[in-house]
Amino acid sequence: LDVTSSRRKNRKAHFSAPSSVRRKIMSSALSKELRGKYNARSLPIRKDDEVRIVRGKYKGREGKVTQVYRKKWVIHVDRVQRDKSNGATAPIGVHPSKVVITTIKLDKDRRAILDRKDRKKN
Repeated sequence: LDVTSSRRKNRKAHFSAPSSVRRKIMSSALSKELRGKYNARSLPIRKDDEVRIVRGKYKGREGKVTQVYRKKWVIHVDRVQRDKSNGATAPIGVHPSKVVITTIKLDKDRRAILDRKDRKKN
């Protein structure tokens, strides 16, 4: 199988990617401390990770990831929301490339990913 460098085909592949592929694309950088600790630069984002927003209007805000909305390519962070005219609050989507992970929600699968990344480096 050949790989294409056509902008048109790459955009099509990106925007029509299935959820399983979007998980990998929707990765976030790790904070300096975590980078040193786990010897990895980034990780696919997940619900219950804690993040700090580093770009845009909400830069500097920290919070827990409440939802990873793969269909819209965004994550929802708690307390990053706006009030609607009817009084309800709506979460504001943030692209995962614009946040850094400050606390990782670890389970055995996630630990295995980090171990694998660490082994690759050494």
